[in-house]
Amino acid sequence: MIKKVVVPVLLLFTIYYLLFPVPGFPPPPPNSLVSTEPADTESIYRKAYYTDLSREQIINYYKTQWRWPFIRLIIPPEDAQTVIRDQTRSSWLEKFVHPIKDSLYVNGFYPNKPTEQINIDGVHYQAKITARYIPSHPITRLTVLALASVSGYLLIKEYAKI
Repeated sequence: MIKKVVVPVLLLFTIYYLLFPVPGFPPPPPNSLVSTEPADTESIYRKAYYTDLSREQIINYYKTQWRWPFIRLIIPPEDAQTVIRDQTRSSWLEKFVHPIKDSLYVNGFYPNKPTEQINIDGVHYQAKITARYIPSHPITRLTVLALASVSGYLLIKEYAKI
């Protein structure tokens, strides 16, 4: 009896979660300059900004923009060349994940050497932030849920025979 009520309710809640709209690509952080470099504009899912904000301010900004429950992961900066772009320089890299939905990578680069300083049109910036958004389609999410549900049902049915 409990299975006949709990499982459908849990399934409906999961479907609602998977269909609920996600925030999408966040707007630029406040007081930042959008990069127009070719490498930063070649994809609609990757944008870069020059800013004077600290890492904590940037992370707090993206936390407020990405509302809903999310998981925040700290990733080694050397992985930026794999997940952001092959020539990305990085001081830190974090990932915001809506489980079974979308992901947002936020990479920060703070120059240490005099030759790496960021000066755009005579203005000095402390950092370059690159954000990469990885969306998922609702149909894909529901397909994965359906396949997982059928697989789970078949596994439970087989396990009950033992």
